[in-house]
Amino acid sequence: METRQQGFLDSEPLREADEEFVSEVNLTNSMMTEEEREEIQQELAKLEEEINTLRQVLSSKEKQHAELKQKLGVGPLSELRTNFSRGWQDMQSSTAYKKTSETLSTAGQRTSAAFSTLGSAITRKFGDMRNSPSFKSFEEKVENTVTTIKTKVGGTGPGGSFEDVLSSAANASSQDTPTGNLPDGSERAS
Repeated sequence: METRQQGFLDSEPLREADEEFVSEVNLTNSMMTEEEREEIQQELAKLEEEINTLRQVLSSKEKQHAELKQKLGVGPLSELRTNFSRGWQDMQSSTAYKKTSETLSTAGQRTSAAFSTLGSAITRKFGDMRNSPSFKSFEEKVENTVTTIKTKVGGTGPGGSFEDVLSSAANASSQDTPTGNLPDGSERAS
């Protein structure tokens, strides 16, 4: 007899060796007495009857369950809400959720502190930059340029054209001293 090392779910067709094995099993079953065989069949029939009875009882209980829920006004939506709420509470009370929540809270606090420190540093740097001599000089030049433009545009004398204003603004911004000297022939409005 040939022996194979494969599982029960072989997809191969039966071979001669398999047929011999089946006939050996049938021989073992035929060694039972007729009385033992009848007893087993009666027990099997009784179990099948009990299974059917239990299915009927279960079906009856399920109907009764549904009727009671309907009387209480518990529908599928409210049941789903309750289950969801219960699941959410269970999750929040879990150790993993608590650890994750604490970790995220700590990370948020640290991130907030880092941004606060960064903001303070940037503010300090802008303050330092604004107080620097280069920025003061630039600020004075811009003020002089604005003053010159206002004078040219608002003035009544000659040189009030747009080109004249632009050239005088360029001249004013190239000056090193904040005196605000204007080209000859221009007037200041008071």
